[in-house]
Amino acid sequence: MGGSWEDSYTGQLRKRVGHQKLIIPSVRAVILNEQGDALYIARRGEGSWGMPAGSIELEETIFQCLQREVLEETGLRVLSAVPFAVYTSPDLSITNRFGDAYQLFEFAFRVEEWTGELVQETDETVGAKFFPLDDVPEIRDPFWKTHHERVIADLKAFQGQLLLK
Repeated sequence: MGGSWEDSYTGQLRKRVGHQKLIIPSVRAVILNEQGDALYIARRGEGSWGMPAGSIELEETIFQCLQREVLEETGLRVLSAVPFAVYTSPDLSITNRFGDAYQLFEFAFRVEEWTGELVQETDETVGAKFFPLDDVPEIRDPFWKTHHERVIADLKAFQGQLLLK
């Protein structure tokens, strides 16, 4: 569905700056089923669950990024979504398994309407499943586990005004 990481905007930046800390705008999609359970995907190569997410590309709006990432990771087409939180705190910094440092800059969306069939395997994923909101699946990295719990808590607290974190 998508191109290689090396050809992505982030991949091209990494070729130039190495492991230096970057701020890369990204999205996270919270997709709820009729029972109110949240969709998680099992990321290929990581053996860990997470909500659909990814970084923006050049010439792309943040909503187009959301649509592309959800399609690439789930096979679903996002028709409408509501942003409920933006995470930008310097406290939200992480170094990935490749030694690349990031300060999180993430737009969290509650997907309101989508179409399509959920696929279990894509170029980026090896599974997809809905879990109850209070039952975050296995996320091995403590940073990402805590972040997913934070996203769920913020979704529950959302009263129509964007939360800035």
